[in-house]
Amino acid sequence: MSEYSREDILKSVEEDGIQYVRLQFTDVLGAIKNLELPVSQLEKAMDGEIMFDGSSIEGFVRVEESDMYLKPDLDTWVVLPWTDGIDKTARLICDIYGIDGEPFEGDPRSNLKRMIKEMEEMGYDKMHLGPEPEFFFFKLDKNRDYTTEPNDYSGYFDLDITDTSGRCRREITRALDKMGFEVEMSHHEVGPGQHEISFKYMDALQASDALQTFKLVAKTIARQYDLHATFMPKPLYKQPGSGMHYNVSLFRDGENVFYDKNDDFGLSEEMRCFMAGLLDHARGYTAICNPLVNSYKRLASGFEAPRYIAWSGRNRTPLLRIPSSRGAGTRAEVRSLDPSANPYLATAVILGAGLDGIRQKKDLTTPVNENIYEMTQKERQAEDVEDLPTTLYTALKALREDEVIKDALGEHIYEHFVENKTFEWKDYSAQITNWEIEEYLGNY
Repeated sequence: MSEYSREDILKSVEEDGIQYVRLQFTDVLGAIKNLELPVSQLEKAMDGEIMFDGSSIEGFVRVEESDMYLKPDLDTWVVLPWTDGIDKTARLICDIYGIDGEPFEGDPRSNLKRMIKEMEEMGYDKMHLGPEPEFFFFKLDKNRDYTTEPNDYSGYFDLDITDTSGRCRREITRALDKMGFEVEMSHHEVGPGQHEISFKYMDALQASDALQTFKLVAKTIARQYDLHATFMPKPLYKQPGSGMHYNVSLFRDGENVFYDKNDDFGLSEEMRCFMAGLLDHARGYTAICNPLVNSYKRLASGFEAPRYIAWSGRNRTPLLRIPSSRGAGTRAEVRSLDPSANPYLATAVILGAGLDGIRQKKDLTTPVNENIYEMTQKERQAEDVEDLPTTLYTALKALREDEVIKDALGEHIYEHFVENKTFEWKDYSAQITNWEIEEYLGNY
């Protein structure tokens, strides 16, 4: 993404005919929020003088503590390409500050910046992150409400010129390109109506910003094609779910510290320790990286969705995979995440788990190169392969027991996240589903 000064932004306002500015931020659950201002208020906004009521935002503060400030990151300035004329609008992503002038501990973006600073204090310059979010297109009904009817029935890498899915996907990539993204590829995924758009790796904060922007763009453009874009992990029974693989690496002085040319696998000791941390804390960070009740229906369903804590260089069934690229491209692919995750929180806990592995000099287990789905329980036990949590309830239990992941979230975010997700689990558990009626009502 570009670097912008105050003068650059004011020049863009004049040249692009900007009429409105959205100040964007993210709540604890990952929902995108924004305040829209007339452009006349832009300089006040850039001075960090725009206040809002934080008590109305999920996971922020109580009514008696409600006054908060939005402080924009000028480098996040983009013109929204689907706006025009008197509605021409630009966007700035903001950090949240309290009236004491300090970053708000419940702001997911500020919390990620805290973890990045912790990384820098350990001697690393950047964490590179390349996310691969998947999503579905579903049709809208005559009232323009979403349905669960896929817009196409194509398969992996298919080209179907008879529907609007490909055109809509291309329009999304064009919009992202205009906003400064470097899209690497887009294609149809395995499931009906399922797609993926991948963009080039960025540093951890930029990539997390980019994921939130991408979700907004996808949903906005899809509506123009009478479609609904959803990042729900498992919307269709007996079909693949949507994942969001995270490709991660650490850099120091412009060099990828995960690469070691003298190692048989090309992997440095620091990378092995980082990976060991990811494996050791996998159960603890699953609630953050797979935050919905529905997330666990994807993890349980197969279709290459990993549910076992192991690693491999080529096998796609474990939690961690090491792609074959070496040198600057040496990276670990964390395969368990899904696109419903709050990217700021997910990135913070992945980073926190890996850094703990480096600090503790944890030993990496041997790779598991067989198809874990075809292994018996006894064979998995022999390889010390543990399961990921199978429900949101068990994932929250594992989170409560993992001090490293709790520290990566900070006390405020941890408490509010667990409180909200515990309520979600209880509410779901109390529901009577159609499956239960069909299975039990006549038989008992």
